[in-house]
Amino acid sequence: MIEVLAKLGRGPVFLAGEMLECVITFTNPLSASSTSASSEMLAWASAQIHCQFHASENRVTLPPSDGSKHDVQAENETVFVPNRGERGQCILSTPPKILFCDLRLDPGESKSYSYCETLPIDGPPSFRGQSVKYVYKLTIGCQRVNSPIKLLRVPFRVLVLHGLKDYQFPQDEAVAPSNPFLEEEEGLKKDSRLADLATELLMVATSRRSLHLYNISNTRGKVGTFCIFKTVYKIGEDVIGTFNFSEGDIPCLQYSVSLQTEESIQEEFQRRRGQPVSYSTHARHQEACLHTAQSSFSLPIPLSSTPGFTTNIVSLKWRLHFEFVTSGESAGTCVVRGSQSEAVTWTGVEQIEVDTFSWDLPIKVLPTNPILASYVSQFSSTNSITI
Repeated sequence: MIEVLAKLGRGPVFLAGEMLECVITFTNPLSASSTSASSEMLAWASAQIHCQFHASENRVTLPPSDGSKHDVQAENETVFVPNRGERGQCILSTPPKILFCDLRLDPGESKSYSYCETLPIDGPPSFRGQSVKYVYKLTIGCQRVNSPIKLLRVPFRVLVLHGLKDYQFPQDEAVAPSNPFLEEEEGLKKDSRLADLATELLMVATSRRSLHLYNISNTRGKVGTFCIFKTVYKIGEDVIGTFNFSEGDIPCLQYSVSLQTEESIQEEFQRRRGQPVSYSTHARHQEACLHTAQSSFSLPIPLSSTPGFTTNIVSLKWRLHFEFVTSGESAGTCVVRGSQSEAVTWTGVEQIEVDTFSWDLPIKVLPTNPILASYVSQFSSTNSITI
C-alpha cells in the first residue's frame, strides 16, 4: 500500500498567469500491526492541469466536438488521461509532466516531488453558474506494474484579472546589479512581480471615489435621490449606498436592494432564441421607510463569488437591483389619529393605494488577492489517495 499526498503550499486559489506549486509525497507506511513489511514499487507518476467545461443541455447548445478526444480509458492502458470519467469537455490543459519512473519505497520511506506549472493567462475563471461551469483541477496519475492507473484530483480556483495578459514586464534584469551568491528562479521572480502588479491594478481600480447621484422618480413625480461613491469593487468588499427621501414629492413606503449577478448565454449558443437571462442574488437589504428622511444599506460581496467576465459562450455581469413601493396618496393620509383623548396616538391606515417600480444599476466586480480568497475557499489545500 502506498499513500499519495498532494499539498498546495499557498492555498487553493490562484490568479491566471500565476505559478501553481504542489508538493506530492509518496509514502510506504509502516503499520505497527503488521508482522512483516515489504518494499513497494510504482512504475510511473505524472501530473497535469486541466479545465473542465460543463453546460446545461436545456439552456446551451454547443457545436459538435471533434470526437478525437475520448475521456474513457481502459483500466489496463498506460496512457495518462487526466479527465478520464469526468463529464463535459476539457477546454484547456497544460503539458503533462513526469514526476518519476520506477520508484521503490522501503517500509516507512517517503519521497516528495515538487510540481510547478504556470496557469494559462487566457483561460476562463472558475465559475459554477446556472447554465455553465468552469472547473479547474490538478490531476496526478500513477500506476503499479500490471495494475490500473489511479488518479488523484486536486481541485482549485482560478481568478482572472483583465489587463495582466497585455502587460509587458520591463527587461531590467540584464542591467540590474546581481548577487552571484543568491539564486532566484526566473519563474518565481516573475510570479512575484505578477502578484504585485495585480495588487496594484486592483487597488488603483477600486480606490477611486467620486460622488454618483441618481434621481429616483416614477410617473407621478420625484421619490428621492440615491448616492453611491464608487461603482467598481473587489470581491470581499461592501457595497454602500444612501437614500435621501426628504426632497421627494411621492412618499416611499418601502425599498429593497439586491446584489445580483446576471448570467447570459451568447446568442449563437442559446438553446432557444431570446431565452431569459439567469439571475442570482448574493445579498439583500429591505427597509420600511415611510416618514424617513435618510436611509442607507451595506451589502457584502462574498469572497466565494465570481467576478464579472466574458467568454465566447457566457457573460457574467453584476448589478444592484432596486425595488420601491410608493404611496398613491399624499404623505399626510398615510397615518390617522387613533383616539381623541389628550394623549394622541398615530397609527397606520389599514389600506392604502401603492405603486411599485424597479431600477437596475450596473456595477463592476473584480478579483481580490488570491491568498485572501483562500481563507473561505470550499477546496482543501491537501488531498490524498491510497493505492
